[in-house]
Amino acid sequence: MKKLLTSVVAAVACYAGVASAAEINPAVIYDMGGRFDQSFNQAAYIGAEKYKEDTGTEYRDFEIQNDSQREQAMRNFARRGMNPIVAIGFNQESALKKVAAEFPETKFAIVDAVVDMPNVQSIVFKEHEGSFLVGVLAAMASKTGTVGFIGGMDIPLIRKFSCGYAQGVKHANADAEVLQNMTGTTPSAWNDPVTGGELAKSQFDRGADVVYHAAGGTGVGVLQAAADAGKLGIGVDSNQNGMHPGSVLTSMLKRVDVAVYEAFGSVANDTWEPGLTILGLADGGVDWALDENNESLITDDMKAAVAEAKEAIISGNLEVHDYMSDSACPM
Repeated sequence: MKKLLTSVVAAVACYAGVASAAEINPAVIYDMGGRFDQSFNQAAYIGAEKYKEDTGTEYRDFEIQNDSQREQAMRNFARRGMNPIVAIGFNQESALKKVAAEFPETKFAIVDAVVDMPNVQSIVFKEHEGSFLVGVLAAMASKTGTVGFIGGMDIPLIRKFSCGYAQGVKHANADAEVLQNMTGTTPSAWNDPVTGGELAKSQFDRGADVVYHAAGGTGVGVLQAAADAGKLGIGVDSNQNGMHPGSVLTSMLKRVDVAVYEAFGSVANDTWEPGLTILGLADGGVDWALDENNESLITDDMKAAVAEAKEAIISGNLEVHDYMSDSACPM
C-alpha cells in the first residue's frame, strides 16, 4: 500500500499534550553511529524522547555496534513484548524481514527501506526535494561558484541526496561546479568524522566554499572542517545549525523524529496501518532550517528564492529528479 502521511504537519503542531489511548511498549533500534550521532539516529531519539515527554510512555532502545546485532536486538525486543519496534536505517531491512515473520502479532516500522509485510510500516522520504532547497541556498551563498557534497556510504539513497542537491545548485546558478565525494562502501562510512574532515578540506582546496554532507556521524568532521577553514557547511537530518553557529549555512531537515513519534502514537491510538508512507516537502517530511544560529547568513533574496522553489515543487510546477527512480542524475 502506498500512501502519503498528510498528518505530519499536524503532528508537529500537536506535539504537546498528546494522550495515549492504549498501553504500548515501544522500542527503537538505531543504525550505526548511535543515538547521539547529531544527525539521522539522533532525530529518531528526539522523536522517541518527545513522545515519552508528551505521554509519559517509557520506551527501550538499542545502539547497533555491528551488523550481527540487528536481528538479535529485534528478536529480543519482540520476545519481551515490545510493540511497536521501530528500526532506523535501510541496513535493518534483511533482519526485519526475518524477525517480523517470526512475530506476526508485533507491529514494526522501518525508516529508509520498504518491507512489504502485513505487520510492517515502511517510512521513506523525498530527500531529493529537501536537498534541492539547500542546493539553491549553497549556490547563492557561494562566492567561488564551486560547492561540495560529501556522502557517507556510497549507496543509491545517498546518491539521491547528492543529485537533488546538484539540481538545486544548478537551478540557482547554471555555471556552478559541484564537487562530490563518498566516504566509503561499508557501514563504517557513517561514523568516520576524521575522513569526513579530510574530504571537506580537499574540496576546499579545490575551490569549494560551501559543503553539504549526508554522512551521519561522519558529517561532524565535515562541519568542523568548514568552521576551521572559515567556509560554510550544510547539515542534514537533524538541525545542525547550532553545532557551529555562523558556519553552518543551513540544515536539510529529514523528520525522522516525526516518523518515530507517529509510529508510536498510531499504535497507541489504534490507527496504525502497514504499508508505505512517503514524506516530502508537501507533507512537512523534509525542509530546511532557519534559526538564530544561521539567520545572519541567509539574505532576503535567498529566502525568496528557496520559498519560490519550495512552492513550485509542492505544486508540481518544478520536478526534482529522484536518482533512485532510474539510478541516474541529469546533472
